[in-house]
Order: sequence, then structure tokens, then C-alpha cells
Amino acid sequence: MVISADTSFLFSLYGTDVFTPEAEAKLRDLDAPITLSRFGEFELANALRLAEFRILRTPEDTAKSLASFGNDVSTGQIELPACNLADVVSTARRLSIDHTAIGGHRGFDILLVAFALEIGASKFLTFDKNQMALAVAEGLTVLE
Repeated sequence: MVISADTSFLFSLYGTDVFTPEAEAKLRDLDAPITLSRFGEFELANALRLAEFRILRTPEDTAKSLASFGNDVSTGQIELPACNLADVVSTARRLSIDHTAIGGHRGFDILLVAFALEIGASKFLTFDKNQMALAVAEGLTVLE
């Protein structure tokens, strides 16, 4: 089983927000690592830094969160496999054509779902209702 996640889930897991307890509980219940794209890794780090800019986190909080993420990568709880960027973008293009005009999906959200589809994920972790709708529309099971 391959499980992927979006930034709303990752931020809750490595940052602190109202969904943090739920994200931590879901992580404990998983029977496979979370598989992320480098897009997801980048977007998490950027979201943490943006929260710092907005004075919602300290630089020390961000450093601790990124170190925790790095530790989870090194222990295998998070996997960052290589993927074919052209294939991901091709799938993202199709998702945009099929869903954006009716669902209002953002580019990075589409890329994360496209990556999940390209790596054969069957499950997807998100707290973003719009991204949840996109993932479900594409046959992914959203872990709630």
C-alpha cells in the first residue's frame, strides 16, 4: 500500500495547528510510510517559513520542525522517491483540464495529487476539503 499526503496534513504534523492531534494519531495508525514528492517536501518547508514570516512560529520552531521531518525521512517513516517530472506534469495537466474549472483547484494541490497517482498511491492524507474532493474524484481513498 502506498500512502501520500498533502501540505495541510504535513503542516499539522510538523507545525502546530488545530489538526495536529489528529495528524499525530493518523501517523500512529499507518501501516506504511508516507510517500512524498519533492514538491511536497518543498511546500512543507515553505509553509513553515511562511508561518514564521506571519509571526505564527519562531525560527527555532521552524528549525525543530524541519529537523523532525528530516529524522522521519532518515528513519523511513517518510519516503521521497524519485519520480518522472514529465509524467507528473502530464497527469497534473489532465487533472487541471478535468477538475479546475469546476472545482477551483490550486496548482500545487494538483501536482501533489498527480504525484500520488503516478506513484500508485491508494490512500491520501489531507485536511483540505477541496484537495480531498480532487483526490476522491481521482479514485484515491482519503484517510479521515
